[in-house]
Amino acid sequence: MIRKLISAGAGAAVALAAAAPALAIPPPLPGVDTGEQAFRATYKELVETNTTLSSGSCTLAAERMAARLKAAGFADSQLTLFATPEHPKDGGLVAIYPGSSRKLKPMLLLAHLDVVEARREDWTRDPFTLIEEDGYFYGRGTVDDKAQAAIWTDMLVRFAREGYKPKRTIKLALTCGEETSGAFNGAEWLAKNRRELIDAAFALNEGGGGRTNGTPISKGGKLEGVSLQVGEKAYQDFTLTATNPGGHSSQPVRENAIYELSEGLLKIRDYQFPVEFNDTTRAFFTRMGTLRGDAVGKAMIAIAANPGDTAALAVVQRDKMLNSMLHTACVATLVDAGHALNALPQRATANVNCRMFPGRTADETQAALAKAIGNPAIAIEQRVKDKPIAKSPPLDPAIVAPVEKIAAKYWPGIPVIPTMMTGATDGVYTGAAGIPTYGVPGVWLDPDGNGLHGLNERVEVRSLMTGRAYLTELVKALAQ
Repeated sequence: MIRKLISAGAGAAVALAAAAPALAIPPPLPGVDTGEQAFRATYKELVETNTTLSSGSCTLAAERMAARLKAAGFADSQLTLFATPEHPKDGGLVAIYPGSSRKLKPMLLLAHLDVVEARREDWTRDPFTLIEEDGYFYGRGTVDDKAQAAIWTDMLVRFAREGYKPKRTIKLALTCGEETSGAFNGAEWLAKNRRELIDAAFALNEGGGGRTNGTPISKGGKLEGVSLQVGEKAYQDFTLTATNPGGHSSQPVRENAIYELSEGLLKIRDYQFPVEFNDTTRAFFTRMGTLRGDAVGKAMIAIAANPGDTAALAVVQRDKMLNSMLHTACVATLVDAGHALNALPQRATANVNCRMFPGRTADETQAALAKAIGNPAIAIEQRVKDKPIAKSPPLDPAIVAPVEKIAAKYWPGIPVIPTMMTGATDGVYTGAAGIPTYGVPGVWLDPDGNGLHGLNERVEVRSLMTGRAYLTELVKALAQ
């Protein structure tokens, strides 16, 4: 039987907007024998396996992918299904495809199986039925992240059936919990409990990609940019609480929990964390600024050279994405206050969501919020304790050069730009475990984001198939 681990313990495409020169390129598709039908079957099975936190099962999806790998020739010893008694439906899979070299450290292919909630009554089509329509695949997870999970799984299936012999051992980790902060997270569990299963020189993950000008490539659209994610912010929620004895609403007083909390939130709104740069963001601002050539581009170059340039900062901050890349960012996202319509509030709470610049801790971010609010009566608490610090991997030529070389073949004339993701992925856990993690290019999106985390998620068929071909070639290059 396939090994099952049961633990007693507890789980940038947007960055390229209006930047690179747009080219009408029909990206090459895979060659003669692509195994496309088999890939489509794997992709369909993943998308149609509900893996939402409320009613789905990542464990089932992992078991189905393990069955496909076993049918392709993987031995039981190469497949490890894992779950915990507390979270039986949040399991995952680690598969190991051995290489011939004892000197080369393995590489890790990472993807998450869980998806954001999707209600049938809100969608035009059934979110858990893969539908191909007008050159697109529709369904929850068609991009985030079952596209990559299916590509990685299908790739190892093909390698096994073809008898491909890499020098570097290739590991695959399909995990759960990436979409829900505070839920069981498989990547975190593996890093803490079974580090040896995923030990690798580096990992390839979601987060990179490309974007079109809004018209599908298959219908003459233009690709505007390709990104390689080299680092990301860390995610943390803080609960702010103001309390008061309350009383009868017919006799109001100035001291009011809602007012105090509101004043604190307004101070957070007006507070800006210091501008910071690392190797990735400095390279991004410099290269992207050069490509743009407009006033914003010139300001990007200027602030990368001198973070204290207030005039350049004022220009760059007009773009919310560029502004977010410059520093830690915090924003109020939820509020809850009062207990009765005719009573003074005894308690008012708010959630403040922070995306922390690589290297910044939750403790220092909390301290900065407290200082900005300036009211010790407002309590601040981290919703999830002991989350890892985001660590940006190096701009390693051994990774970057193959990414760029193969991208030039698939998307000639369009540069690959290193980008720091303003959001977050499971790369924060593998990075914290000492495994440099990169979000690789491949699948491109439209400017509207293709419904990721929203309604009617979709991906262009040509994008998925070209991304599959690109990633296969990239993995082979890095494995040799």
